[in-house]
Amino acid sequence: MHPGIKPFALVLLLISSVPALVSAQVNKSYPASRFPDRIILGFKGDASRSQAVNWRTDSTVTRAVVAIHEADPSPDFQKNARIVKATTQQITMDGRKVSYHEAALTDLKPATQYVYRVGDGTYWSEWFHFKTASDQNEPVSFLYFGDAQNDIRSLWSRTIRGAFTTLPDADFMIHAGDLINRANADYEWGEWFEAGGWVNGMIPSLAAPGNHEYFKGENRTGILSRHWRPQFALPENGPEGLTETAYYIDYQGIRFISLNSQEAISDPEVMEKQAAWFEKTAKENPNRWTIVFHHHPIYSTANGRDNDHWRTKMEPLYKQYHVDLVLQGHDHTYARGINMPLGQSRKKPDGPIYVVSVSGPKMYALGLENWMDRAASNTQLYQTVHIDRNKLSFKAFTVNGDTYDAFDLLKDKNGRNTLVELSGSLQMQERLNLSDEMEKRFKEAELKEYNERFRKYKQRKNLK
Repeated sequence: MHPGIKPFALVLLLISSVPALVSAQVNKSYPASRFPDRIILGFKGDASRSQAVNWRTDSTVTRAVVAIHEADPSPDFQKNARIVKATTQQITMDGRKVSYHEAALTDLKPATQYVYRVGDGTYWSEWFHFKTASDQNEPVSFLYFGDAQNDIRSLWSRTIRGAFTTLPDADFMIHAGDLINRANADYEWGEWFEAGGWVNGMIPSLAAPGNHEYFKGENRTGILSRHWRPQFALPENGPEGLTETAYYIDYQGIRFISLNSQEAISDPEVMEKQAAWFEKTAKENPNRWTIVFHHHPIYSTANGRDNDHWRTKMEPLYKQYHVDLVLQGHDHTYARGINMPLGQSRKKPDGPIYVVSVSGPKMYALGLENWMDRAASNTQLYQTVHIDRNKLSFKAFTVNGDTYDAFDLLKDKNGRNTLVELSGSLQMQERLNLSDEMEKRFKEAELKEYNERFRKYKQRKNLK
């Protein structure tokens, strides 16, 4: 102890320094350097013969390349690695100029494992592995996440790491929007990449933007985050004006379609244009399965958040073109179900299975609507989907690793689905109670109304 400081004064000094320490942690920045960071795989073309990769450096890096080779258990492959040039664009973020790099890795073999690293020829990343898609209708497994958005480094990290632990051989990951909270906050994107870490460099990502990926421009119109396109490599086959936000990719007998619900809800003309593009894309789909993902739910799970114009436009198209599964976010709760009248058998869905989920810690009150077959409040989750020929298997997991929801879809030779409900065999009861914070925040009338909906929901499902 310093001889001039008394014990009590030392305690006061330590206490007074806590806010500064906390502030420094909250405002943590992620400065770029010559070493590559934010490395993330994506898709630009045929997934069986190509792969794309993005990364970031500081602005002093002007030469960006990828070294790639078929994976080899011997380290001797390095001298024979093929060098692929990347494109570079410089962007000013938070007053600092940084470089984003993107490379298209082409002429690859189907169903083949590769090893690669990125850099400038002197400053390199570590070596990563990835595997190309098969050119046949082989089984597909992927991860799906609802909103990450808040406390990404501290709390969302356990979601994506738990998901990888559950499904380390995932072919790719789907993010249904609101990956961060503020569109252009670089440190939030830094947290997102830190949370995913090297997983992003080994498992490709498909992402749809949410409302929090947009900021208001000078004329008050929404503008896509300045980070989005530089840091993600996504297909560019969508409608004009929605590049790398609305797109599709075919992967081993499945068509995955990303839609930009934020632009559609904000502008009726964009909704019409995107719906027309979706109809053409779905009509020309040669695949047996169709999965759609977007941010705003067709059926909301939270009160006062109904997207009726979006539903009116898109649900008839989903039914007409036999969409099997719709993956969504936005409402910070979990629900899975079908739009079918109460009392009618749900074994033969006349439309897609709808899922809304949340992977981050921000939570809303659950609506407990009639379309829901399984729901959760105040619970962080991730989901796995496995498709093998005529069977789609879906599971939702809590971040503890417990299976929370499960169902199968069985497709017959005519393309008609049968729903096999598996949630009845789960050990976990539905987590439907409000969080302590929400219960304190609710007014008496709101709490009474919620409890009544809770009672009716349990009565419908014969829950105790």
